[in-house]
Amino acid sequence: MIEINQKEIKTAGIIGANGYTGSELVRLLAFHPYVSLSFLYSRSNSGTKISDLYPDLATVCEMVLTDKPEEVDILFLCLPHKESQNWLTQNPVKDETLVIDLGNDFRLDGNFSNRNFIYGLPEINKKQLSGAKSIANPGCFATAIQLALLPLAQKGLLNEVYTTGITGSTGAGQSLQATTHFTWRNDNISAYKTLTHQHVDEILQQLVSFNTNEISLNFVPWRGDFARGIFTSSTVKTDLELSDIEQLFKDFYADEPFVKISEKAIDLKQVVNTNRCVIHIEKSGNVAVIHSAIDNLLKGASGQAVQNMNIALGWEENLGLNLKPIAF
Repeated sequence: MIEINQKEIKTAGIIGANGYTGSELVRLLAFHPYVSLSFLYSRSNSGTKISDLYPDLATVCEMVLTDKPEEVDILFLCLPHKESQNWLTQNPVKDETLVIDLGNDFRLDGNFSNRNFIYGLPEINKKQLSGAKSIANPGCFATAIQLALLPLAQKGLLNEVYTTGITGSTGAGQSLQATTHFTWRNDNISAYKTLTHQHVDEILQQLVSFNTNEISLNFVPWRGDFARGIFTSSTVKTDLELSDIEQLFKDFYADEPFVKISEKAIDLKQVVNTNRCVIHIEKSGNVAVIHSAIDNLLKGASGQAVQNMNIALGWEENLGLNLKPIAF
């Protein structure tokens, strides 16, 4: 049983609460013992109850969306990419406010005005995140791929990497697009942004800080005919035995509550509706394949944002994130 000190309660606001990541944050924070939602911001849906947009939030949160932000202790930015910087420019925020950006504005360059955004992948930046006031949440594909490669990068074992990854339709956001129509997406898959995906630079920026060799990442993303989840497979050459690779991963993530190394084959249903990443490794000859799976809206976005918030404020890392996967 968690003992709650009312002095520890922090107020929070969500900018872009009408989108997928924003609504998932509402769901998570509604049950967080130390957070009180103060406002949900949306220009396009101001005056509408969040539960009218997302019926799954009925009885969970009945707040009305507003276009007037308030001063809060914690501010989440759930805006389309490249809009967070504009919003902060137009709406100055107090220095003491914890700002967590779920877009990609500050992932490659964290300097903005008087803020320095820390890259929010807890498994490598936990010390820097503790006490931070500005956090750049990683991208969804970037999270899954980095977690699959970081233990090898730490040992300088990465050179040429070939990665494929498939994502659900929620990864494209809520705005209607030709490739998100049910009639197009159902019973269909397709590759997109082959070798040019926006997360490649983000991934390499982190990996090269660990790896002593130059890394080439050849990434082919796929659109899947399901709503949520990401499954990636990264192929590398190594002379290490499979058991040694598995031990390397287990040691690297020994103290990480949301990363599990599985000796059995993994699937998406093990992670959907959780903040977990599960990893499975296979090897044939001198070729190893590292599979990783996450929920793109949770460990790939909103769940990781709450995890970063917990770390920044000195709370238990898994607070509000003990979620069971939807297995059937």
